[in-house]
Amino acid sequence: MKVVVQSHERVLVYRDGAFEALLEPGRHRVPKIWRVRRESVDLRLRQLTVSGQEIFTADGVTVRVSAILRWQVSDPRAFAEYAEAPLDHLHAALQFALRDAIGRREFEALLRPDVRSEVNAELAEPVRAEVAGLGVTIIDATIRDLVLIGEIRAALAEAAVERQRGRVALERARGEAAALRSLANSAKLLDDHPALAALRMIQAAGESGATVVLTRDGLIPPTSR
Repeated sequence: MKVVVQSHERVLVYRDGAFEALLEPGRHRVPKIWRVRRESVDLRLRQLTVSGQEIFTADGVTVRVSAILRWQVSDPRAFAEYAEAPLDHLHAALQFALRDAIGRREFEALLRPDVRSEVNAELAEPVRAEVAGLGVTIIDATIRDLVLIGEIRAALAEAAVERQRGRVALERARGEAAALRSLANSAKLLDDHPALAALRMIQAAGESGATVVLTRDGLIPPTSR
C-alpha cells in the first residue's frame, strides 16, 4: 500500500506492536496487513489554553486566570509513546506552573506590566521540566487574562471610584487655594501702591462706562452713567 507523508507530519510504523520505522515526507510503500499499524504525528506549531483557573495570590485574593502555551512536537516517537494523553500532560504542567507563579505574588504586584512579564518568563521553564520526556518543544507561555471574582472585584472597583473622587476634590481644593493666594497677593500689592490702585479703578471704570471724579482727597468711587 502506498502512503504519502506531508511535509508537516511524520508517520510511525509499528509491526506486531513494535516500532519499525519513521516515515519522512514523501511517498512510501507500507504492507497492508493487520500486523502493521501506522500513526501520523503533526509537527506544526500548536496552542494549548488553560482557562478559568481560580488561584489564591500571596495576599489571599482570589483571581481567575487564563494562560496560553505554544508548543510543537520535536520527537514524534516520544510524543506517541511517552504518555497515553500527551495533551492532558501538557495541560496539567501549565496549570501547576500557573498556580505556583501566581500564588507567590500579591495581587497588586500582578497588575504591574513588569511583574506580568516576569511571570510569563517563569511559566515556560517548569513546563519544560515537567514534560521533558514527551518529545515536545515549549516555545513560550503567556497569561491571557487575570481578573478578580465576586465581591472582591466590586469592593476594589468601589475603592477605585473613591480614589478618583478624592483626586478630583484635591485638585479643586488646590485650584481654590491658588485663587485665594492670587487675590491676597493682588490686595497686598494695591495696598502697598495706592497709585496703582487708583489706576486700576480708572481702568475698571472705563471698561464699564462709569464716571470717575477726581478731587483733592483722591478718587470718588465711580458711578454709572
